[in-house]
Amino acid sequence: MEKGAIILCGGKSSRMGRDKATLPFGPELMLQRVIRLVSQVVAPQRIVVVAAPGQHLPEISHEIIITHDERQDRGPLEGLAAGLRVTDKNIDAAYVTSCDVPLLVPAFIERMFELIEDHDIAVPRDGQHHHPLAAVYRVSVLERVQQLLGADRLRPRFLFDEVNTREVPVDELRSVDPELATLENLNHPEDYLKALAVAGFSEDAKRLQPQMHTKPHR
Repeated sequence: MEKGAIILCGGKSSRMGRDKATLPFGPELMLQRVIRLVSQVVAPQRIVVVAAPGQHLPEISHEIIITHDERQDRGPLEGLAAGLRVTDKNIDAAYVTSCDVPLLVPAFIERMFELIEDHDIAVPRDGQHHHPLAAVYRVSVLERVQQLLGADRLRPRFLFDEVNTREVPVDELRSVDPELATLENLNHPEDYLKALAVAGFSEDAKRLQPQMHTKPHR
């Protein structure tokens, strides 16, 4: 399988109060770290970063493809479509993630690529909850995604219902990611500070705590 990856950065980050892509994480910024981890599985020139229109991104490798949502604030399907449109034509499927998963485990990505088999999508499922931003999508689903966007049917579940989707119980992924850290996206300042500590940056977490609990200057 020819593998690609799409990293979505265009969310509002309203609960975090700051752009997640540019949050410091050890010696890197959040997006830089996620790109580095994804690059252990997917070649950098086959990684697409999807930003919001006008969004400032941190410095990243020139090999990474950068594109933008056509319309802002339309959720992950909008970002998925933007990424798939510019994905290399030789790629069979792409792992799709957000930029706020600094504890991502590369072996998790490998396993999701293995599990897609002859399906159009392989997506982790925890009870009734799906993880569309930790899933693998065949490039061929782009047409259906665009149809859903055109009909304002923006929930990823609509896509899962309409194409050949393999739902992977999250417990089946613990063999490669025992704590399911790949699924822990950071929504609030507390999540960010905890992830820093887990990753071994406790001193950074202590230093950043006061400013994470104050409103950023506009």
